[in-house]
This record gives sequence, structure tokens and C-alpha cells, in this order.
Amino acid sequence: MARKKRQEEHVNHERWLVSYADFITLLFAFFVVMYSISSVNEGKYRVLSDTLESAFQRPGKSDKPIQIGRLSRTLNPLNTGAQSPASSSGSQSLIQPIEAMAGEKKNQAAGTDNRADKMLDALKDELSNSLASLLDQNLVTLRKNKDGLEVDLNAKILFQSGSARLSIEAEKLLIRMTGSLSRFPTSMQVEGHTDNTPISSALYPSNWELSSARAATVVNLFAEHEMDPERMWAVGYAQFRPYSTIDTSIEIEQNRRITLVIRPNSAPDIKPARTDKILGTSDLIKIPVVAEKIVAPKVALPSVDLPSIGLPVIDGVGQ
Repeated sequence: MARKKRQEEHVNHERWLVSYADFITLLFAFFVVMYSISSVNEGKYRVLSDTLESAFQRPGKSDKPIQIGRLSRTLNPLNTGAQSPASSSGSQSLIQPIEAMAGEKKNQAAGTDNRADKMLDALKDELSNSLASLLDQNLVTLRKNKDGLEVDLNAKILFQSGSARLSIEAEKLLIRMTGSLSRFPTSMQVEGHTDNTPISSALYPSNWELSSARAATVVNLFAEHEMDPERMWAVGYAQFRPYSTIDTSIEIEQNRRITLVIRPNSAPDIKPARTDKILGTSDLIKIPVVAEKIVAPKVALPSVDLPSIGLPVIDGVGQ
């Protein structure tokens, strides 16, 4: 049986017309969009143009001042020309209240300074009477300057060498001072100072730690005896603010000190003196110190063999 002859498919040579038609359609749409954009709205364009001109246009300058508020009928007080009696009286009436206010403020400031100065004088007198015996021995120094009142306490009446723990006599002394310090409206900076002898221990690696710890100890004691903690702060200066730079035994001993820098506050009143806080010189030794004895419960602990550990040696006996 003879096979049917397969007919050849007709090749379409006009397929490019589809792509060309798509391209022409896109090109037409592009020109339509360009035409729609190119049509300008005159109204909107004018509004935009006026806005830009008003924003960037620099206003004209004038040498005449601008009057603010109600129009004054008096002439300028700075004018050196002739003025009528009415204008002169108006200028004086304007200047006199200003001068009166300035004078009143100046008088108030002077009055405040006078009150603060008198308050520091009264505090200095009370401390001088309370610490008379220590002042005679040069263990306490009082001096008044423009910044306030400074009280230098020799470290040997407060601390042992290389320690920041107050002795019993030192606590009595500081408690006695709180009777005067707490009555006056002042703020106080407690400064710790050491000499230039180096120290190296487990508690105090340098004089910075020792001076700061001593100042903090004094502040804590004051706070425990009715001194306002918000009016005090502790600062340690180590050996870098010496009382004297002469390296003799007396000057080195003066460098080891606690300094109370007392400045007046704005509070105008002074509290009345209390007889239970201001003590005499003989009471410094006679004040009994009562300590509550605390007994810890006995607990049996197992015996453990511990290796021997060498304790650090404190250098600088003169601290």
C-alpha cells in the first residue's frame, strides 16, 4: 500500500509584524504621556512662581527703628538734642524706676553677703570657744577667706597611722563640733589630705584611697549626728594639696589633715543653740561611750587545714 505524501507546512514570513505592532503601540502611548505632561496649568504655575519670589526675595532695609507696642510720646532719652520739658519729664519717669530696681537688687545682694559674713563670724567664734585647747596646741586651725570658713584638723588627733578609723577621742571631738555646725545654714566639703610618704596595703593601695576613706569616715559620723547629708560631700586629695611644701617634720605633720570647707547657704535662719550638743573642754574626755555587746551564736565548724598566707606590710608610718 502506498504511503500518503506529507504536505510541507507553510512558513510564516510575516511574524515580525506582531513585534512591530507592539512597538508602535508603546511608542504612541509614550508620546501621549509626553504631550499630557507638557500642557502647563497657568494658574498653578503663577502661584508657584509668586511663592518662590516671596520666599527668596530679600526685604528692603531701613535705618528707622520699628515701633513695638504703644506709641511713646516722649523723645528718645539717648538723643542729645534739645527736648521739651514734657519729653524730659517723660524720659526721667522711665529711667527712674529702672535705676530704683537696680539699686534695690544691689542692696539685696549686699544684704545677703553681710548676713552670710556675720553668720560665718558667729560660727567661727563658737568653734573657737569650743576648740580653744586644740587651737592653743596648733592641732586645729581656723581661717576665714572669700570662699568661706576653713577648719583644719590635724590627722594625729583623728586617726592612727595608715588607718581611716576614728579613735574614741576623735569621735567625741567631731560630735562636739556638730553642735555648732548643725545650727547654721551652711554646706560643707570634707577634704582628706596625706603627706607624700607612699603607702601600699590591701585596703589602701595608695594615698588616694586613704585620704578619700578618711574624708568619708568624717562625713558618715556627721551624718549620724543630725547633720544634713545633702549639705556635705567627701573629697580625697592624697598628697597633692599640701599645707606646706617644706619637708620638715612639723610641715609634714601639718600636711596630714582633714579640712572642713564651710560655705553659707541661702537659708536665712539660724537654729537656737542646744546645750546637749555643745560640750565643754573637760567633757571631751568624760563622755561615756556605750556600745551594745552583740553575741554571735556558736556554730561548730569543721576543722580545715589552710595554707599560711603572708599578710601585706603597711608602708609609710607617717600617714
